[in-house]
Amino acid sequence: MFNVTGLLKRLVIGRARRSEELQGTLLPKRLALPIFASDPLSSVAYATQEILLVLTLGGLAYLHFTPWIAVAVVSLMTVVVLSYRQVVYAYPSGGGSYEVVSTNLGPSAGLVVAASLLVDYVMTVAVSVASGVDNIISAIPQLADYRVPLALAFVAILTAMNLRGTRESGNAFAAPTYLFIGGVLIMVGTGLIRYLLGDAPVAESAKYGVTPEPGDVNLAGPALLMLVLRAFSSGCTALTGVEAISNGVPAFRKPKSQNAAATMVAMGAIAIVMFVGVTTLAIVSKVHITDDSCRLTGLDGNCDSHTQRTVIAQIAAAVFGGENSVGFYFIQAATALVLVLAANTAFNGFPLLSSILAQHRYLPRQLHNRGDRLAFSNGILALAVVAGLLLWGFQANVTNLIHLYILGVFTSFTLSQTGMVRHWNRELRATTDRAPRRRHHSARVINALGAVVTGLVLVIVLATKFLEGAWLAVLAAIVLWVMMRGIRRHYDATSAELAVTDPREELVPPSRVLGIVLVSTLHKPTLRALSYARALRPDRLEALTVSVDRDAALALRERWEEYGIDVPLKVIDSPYREVTRPVVEYVRSLRRESPRDVVAVFIPEYVVGHWWENLLHNQSALWLKSRLLFTPGVMVTSVPWQLSSSARADHPTARAPGSVRRGEPAYTRAREDSDLSRH
Repeated sequence: MFNVTGLLKRLVIGRARRSEELQGTLLPKRLALPIFASDPLSSVAYATQEILLVLTLGGLAYLHFTPWIAVAVVSLMTVVVLSYRQVVYAYPSGGGSYEVVSTNLGPSAGLVVAASLLVDYVMTVAVSVASGVDNIISAIPQLADYRVPLALAFVAILTAMNLRGTRESGNAFAAPTYLFIGGVLIMVGTGLIRYLLGDAPVAESAKYGVTPEPGDVNLAGPALLMLVLRAFSSGCTALTGVEAISNGVPAFRKPKSQNAAATMVAMGAIAIVMFVGVTTLAIVSKVHITDDSCRLTGLDGNCDSHTQRTVIAQIAAAVFGGENSVGFYFIQAATALVLVLAANTAFNGFPLLSSILAQHRYLPRQLHNRGDRLAFSNGILALAVVAGLLLWGFQANVTNLIHLYILGVFTSFTLSQTGMVRHWNRELRATTDRAPRRRHHSARVINALGAVVTGLVLVIVLATKFLEGAWLAVLAAIVLWVMMRGIRRHYDATSAELAVTDPREELVPPSRVLGIVLVSTLHKPTLRALSYARALRPDRLEALTVSVDRDAALALRERWEEYGIDVPLKVIDSPYREVTRPVVEYVRSLRRESPRDVVAVFIPEYVVGHWWENLLHNQSALWLKSRLLFTPGVMVTSVPWQLSSSARADHPTARAPGSVRRGEPAYTRAREDSDLSRH
């Protein structure tokens, strides 16, 4: 029969790949840049906007702080990029901040970083996709009512592309990223040339005034400092995703560390140039944007129905001659695409990190497995589900989501740089040569500066964003940290419990094997179960039935004797019409009588072809198995009987799950028939 599920799977993710093909998925720098750096590169589309949104809480009076805040953000990004360049060389195995902190500050601190990064990767997907949808709506306001479905659709597309493999997603996402970089640089260059020639671009919102919030008028001293620090912390969203390259070093072509470091430097330089350019044009063109349209003064019509365009949309319209210009639509399309694709940074970072955590037994081991296309499919799907729920819960609103953002990033930045300082201290103690010591001293200074600066930003972010929603991100990270500790304790306890201490003791056979075949009625499945139980030659074999209807039990015994079956039939009376409890109590009584015996219970089961048939059959068997499996010394064996409908479902896929990892050849019906003919 035609396998629809298998065909759809192959259409979405492509053919399965052998493990030996993993080397062919490694990335050159031109593909690694859009894959691992699309988040920090794309954040220039909203980092400037977040600064302006905070400063305009006080009206137009505080916008002159914008260039100074931009300088602080650029300085911070420079320090962080240089710091993580050291990480790439010192820890090239792909653990990034998690490995640095675990090695130098201990496993508990490493888990803090891991939990923070996992939360932040989820937020990266949510914020990037929501911001991309915002830019689409800026170009086509009629789509405003479809914000959430659009966001969820983009998450689904990203998931499908990443399930196809890292290299394939890089090929698909490289062009939009480079188009965005080129478009923004052309826009910045054009706008600055116009400004120098005396024809400065003017934003559509330049003519509007801004009514300040009542509590943010005429601020001075500590209150004004808090407003500026809050704007700075919002602008620090430009740094999100910087650490992704340090997590993805194993995905680079050789020499891995050198290529990763070069990609990181390129990412930092491009992001800084674009951020500075967009911020400069926002100041030159006098962009005015608020968190509430009704705070804009001089609006025509109803303020509730007014849709504010994003900062980058207003700049593009001002530079290229209006909202109907080709340049405007190009920038909007490229921005929307790259913001959606910026989530791809998380789709690479989250599965890699969760795979390492699973390998270290802090997350379920399934997250360490590669799928048919050699990607960490389970991690990709987990990220997509959680991010989709977040977008749905927050209605894909960037302003609401942004408060949950960047806290995890700066937690990992601070602890990672602190760990690197300890790493260089250890290296200096072990090194006596002058040249290496000079390099280690320089690296330590860079990382120490990074630790201090990012630590201060972390405090600022906590102070300014905690009550606005960042507490949710903190709570999520704490819950995740506790959960990972619990998973590790479970795996450790299980390993200790299953460890072989004395092989000779474990291999001692049971005194006897008692076989019990469960019987509900006398039919072909029952006889097959009896034949199978006999073939295993237990020391004692009996059939067991529960009498919930005395006439039916009497009729069964009569047929049993009529057929001359030489296996004794034991009938347990059940006055309350229970089946499971009498069987379980009888089996446990046998164990109590002779604890060194093993009881083997054989249960006939139907194999069906339709899902609804499972509702009609096997319910008693499933419940019995679930209870008997908790009884020590009891082995439960299902004896299948294939109903005619089961042939409908007997259509195996080209490869069974995990066959690629095992190196098995493709499965075909012809090969099965050939195998059967030989037997």
